[in-house]
Amino acid sequence: MNVEPQRLKKFLLDAELITEKDFDKALIKSQELNKDIGDILVSERLIDREKLTKFQAYLLGIPFVNIEKEVIPSEILNIIPEQIARVHNIIAFRKLGNNLEVAMLDPEDLITIEFIKKTDPFLKILPRFTTPEGIKNALNQYQKALDIEFGDIMKVDPSVINYVEGEKIDVEKKDELIKATQELPIIGIIDALLKHAVLQKASDIHIEPMEKEVTVRFRVDGILHQVMTLPITSAYVIIARIKVLSNLKLDEHRLPQDGRFKIETDDYKYSIRVSVLPVFNGEKIVMRLLAENTKAQSLEKLGFAGEALQKIHDNLIRPTGMILITGPTGSGKTTTLYAMMEILNTPNVNISTIEDPVEYRMPRINQTQVNAAIGLTFASGLRALVRQDPNIIMVGEIRDTETAGLAINAALTGHLVLSTLHTTEAAGTIPRLIDMGAEPFLIASTLNVIIAQRLVRKFHGDKEKYKLKPEYLKNLAKYCDLDVILEILKKEKLIKDSDTLKDVELYRPKPSKDSLDGYKGRIGIIEVLSVNEEIKKLIVKKASTREIMIQAKKDGMRTMIEDGFVKAVQGLTSLEEVLRVITE
Repeated sequence: MNVEPQRLKKFLLDAELITEKDFDKALIKSQELNKDIGDILVSERLIDREKLTKFQAYLLGIPFVNIEKEVIPSEILNIIPEQIARVHNIIAFRKLGNNLEVAMLDPEDLITIEFIKKTDPFLKILPRFTTPEGIKNALNQYQKALDIEFGDIMKVDPSVINYVEGEKIDVEKKDELIKATQELPIIGIIDALLKHAVLQKASDIHIEPMEKEVTVRFRVDGILHQVMTLPITSAYVIIARIKVLSNLKLDEHRLPQDGRFKIETDDYKYSIRVSVLPVFNGEKIVMRLLAENTKAQSLEKLGFAGEALQKIHDNLIRPTGMILITGPTGSGKTTTLYAMMEILNTPNVNISTIEDPVEYRMPRINQTQVNAAIGLTFASGLRALVRQDPNIIMVGEIRDTETAGLAINAALTGHLVLSTLHTTEAAGTIPRLIDMGAEPFLIASTLNVIIAQRLVRKFHGDKEKYKLKPEYLKNLAKYCDLDVILEILKKEKLIKDSDTLKDVELYRPKPSKDSLDGYKGRIGIIEVLSVNEEIKKLIVKKASTREIMIQAKKDGMRTMIEDGFVKAVQGLTSLEEVLRVITE
């Protein structure tokens, strides 16, 4: 159920939330695609979903509820069976006496309301309007706990799980092992593992054989959490199942292997990147989960602000040169690249990429995935891209001398090149390129800007204030210049001109039901190094990382720890979290 388009249009125009031109364009698109106008307005980022739903609820005279972060007691949730809830997008979330509040996408779905009443004739159903995201969160709460689900699976046929004992699998038993991987219990184990990783928004799954057990860990918001242990006898058949899915060699246990597979449901679609590594107790597996339907985020949402954001925008409008993003694995480099391409992605430019893997699919962008097995590497792919008449080239990662040389040459010949590099700080990127064999004068001629970043966990829910004690400040001085920090905070108007660092209010997380450590989600802490004339002179001279860093600070560059301090004072994260990420 939705509001009639012209009525919605009048309301949004009166509230000055949208222009008539934008609304009419969205309306035409909704008619062409046979989609709801509200869905189009949200997808085109003309209005956010929650705000739109609130307006619709107001116009229809139906109360709105946001259950996106609501933890619903199971006895209330289960009043409506899961199957009914999923089919009709209806959730029981609150019960007072005989009054049952239900969140719906269509509060006029009288048939479903009547069905619920039949389960208890004394119930009074109170419909509430909510968002699809709220419904999705609540539906996830129907899922069993991982350990319970695994326990149920393993009761089905323990002989399958305990198929392999000992340290080696005979080659002769290969067919028998393949058969074991196709049995329902082992399929159920892997499916449950992936499902719960998705529900917990894990980026990686670690399956690690120990001496007497198999440890399963999820990486959530950059932190590894142990979720369960399995019998060591299950190790080989679990690993074999993942190898079968990834099309890897089942009888190869001595060499590392890399593969990938996909999972797809009505709710999500993920590409799974698999790495198998021989270890002392067998083979360790790490699976990277990459959501295929994830949309590029804005630079602002990723943590870019102020002068750093302006520097990036200034360099994105330049037609040639290189923009490099640096940081360790899992620091959000690729996500930042996609955010930049979202800005650059207009009909009048040709953007081509070479990636490993393609993490986000973007319209109008020609995306190519590396396939080393057939010789399609970053270097060979980049050679092909420059013959495709591109304006902008994105290289997922500069890993070797050849790729570095080709990327620099592409920037020299009239292309804007975006790429990533593994270094710990922005200033360290230049010596790293020189070490890879790139000529200093070519680097100086092509390099526009370097971005270094890390990801810190964001607060979720309530937080408590505190002030820095003298002993903490003394320890903090080891990592940053406190006088510079103080000046930055004053410049950002976060403290008074008369304040000292002892007066600064910081925050600690407060645990909650839906966040045991008080954090959820991540945001970037960033440093942006513009390659000006002074920096170019240092590059040609093959200056050290320290010399480049000193000059960059003179030019006004804010370091990652300084940016992190600002975000800590703003209440986005904790100072402890910033130091953890910077020093690890």
